[in-house]
Amino acid sequence: MDNSQQTSFFSRHGHLPFIWGEGRIAGYLSATLGICAFLGVLCFKYPAWLTTAEFREALYSFEFARNLLWLGIVVAFICGIVSFAICEQKKLSVTGIAASLLAVGLGAFTVTDQPVGVAPVSFGLDWFILAFIFSMLIFIPLEKAFAQKELNILRPEWRTDMTYFVVAHLLIQFFLLFTNAVHVYVLGWAQSETVTEIARSMPVWAQFIACVFIADFFQALTHRWYHEIPWLWKFHAVHHSSEHLDWLAGSRTHLVEAALTRTAVIVPLYLIGFSEVALNAYVVLVGVQAVFVHANVNWRFGWLSYVIVTPRYHHWHHSDDPAYANTNYAVHLPLIDMLMGTFKLPKEAWPESYGVFSAPVPKGFWQQFLYPFK
Repeated sequence: MDNSQQTSFFSRHGHLPFIWGEGRIAGYLSATLGICAFLGVLCFKYPAWLTTAEFREALYSFEFARNLLWLGIVVAFICGIVSFAICEQKKLSVTGIAASLLAVGLGAFTVTDQPVGVAPVSFGLDWFILAFIFSMLIFIPLEKAFAQKELNILRPEWRTDMTYFVVAHLLIQFFLLFTNAVHVYVLGWAQSETVTEIARSMPVWAQFIACVFIADFFQALTHRWYHEIPWLWKFHAVHHSSEHLDWLAGSRTHLVEAALTRTAVIVPLYLIGFSEVALNAYVVLVGVQAVFVHANVNWRFGWLSYVIVTPRYHHWHHSDDPAYANTNYAVHLPLIDMLMGTFKLPKEAWPESYGVFSAPVPKGFWQQFLYPFK
């Protein structure tokens, strides 16, 4: 095939995932999966320190994690070769190929299921890898197929939001320790055996619904305080500083806000004493819906928009229109906003733009971390 034929082929098939973006998409995919594979091998080797017991037991098996690791290495290597062949910039492809080969060298194809010891603290590296891979593989194609706004995958400030995604997921264990400490040492006296017995006597599905309602009520109440109390707004303004909403934008949350919100939501559920199955189901729902409601998809959902929080519902909360500044605080159930008098949803329209309409928030992770303290 001569050069003219190659040009014709690429021009005709430029939408193919590996060719599209002149090989950059394949390069980013190779680097991402290669690095995740390398980190995954470390999780297998040091599970007590790098994985979270709650997620190991509830979300995945050894066989599933091992097969996912092997698949990631193969795809990372193939994408790296394709990107290296057609992309002028070789850094991403070399990174992906090198990381995948390093994962193999560390024993990726010989990992074994072994007893997990107990460490004083652990980083949720497994939770980060699983959440990132599945969020990326699910939401990027959806946002391309059903985009509400034209937005590149590597849109402005994506690196900042990626940093938030990484930090938030790696610190999940510390957030769990923090909320557990508050529950046991500060509010443990308030737990009632009678209330716990009543809660656990309910079917698991009923416990799950109760978890969602109670958690969303306290989350919405806390969310409202972020908007109405000036010193709290400085922390929450970081989240609203995103001017491009997609699956990654929901990760932009100041660490202080993340700790406060998780405490306000999880502690009441712990005090009531719902079963671990119901709590784990709620945690999974939070992880999925937090990504979903920020996604750049044009689905309208009709009457369901009044039953569950949808992207259009939450996008209006992020609008830079002052008329919507203090509305739609709920993240699961619009009923909560209806009860609070903060429900507001235009019939069909979407916001024109997003961001803060008050003082501008600086760009960059560390600048935004320091912003509320200045």
